[in-house]
Amino acid sequence: MNLTISGHHLEITPALRSYVTNKLDRITRHFDQVVDVKVLMSVEKQKEKERRQRAECTIRVKGNDLFAESAHEDLYAAVDDLVDKLDRQVVRHKDRLQDHHFAARRREQPAQMSA
Repeated sequence: MNLTISGHHLEITPALRSYVTNKLDRITRHFDQVVDVKVLMSVEKQKEKERRQRAECTIRVKGNDLFAESAHEDLYAAVDDLVDKLDRQVVRHKDRLQDHHFAARRREQPAQMSA
């Protein structure tokens, strides 16, 4: 898995880098076919203080690209929210890849053959 963490109007500290890396491990626990992860963190130059810290992430998995973004007053809270959103998307993508209809078709075949 290639992990790229970059900042816009923001310096990525080692503590922030390790925090993001530890949070993204949760996604790789649920789905191990992650190819590439790009995280962009930024501070917006707005006058109001709310939702200035933004975190966005693009995950390339086999067969699809997943994107999520989050904004909050605190960058760590934005990262937490971002990982929650990505985790839901990854679990949903994994469920779509699994063939849930195979067991139902297999149960129907013996009944059709005996009739």
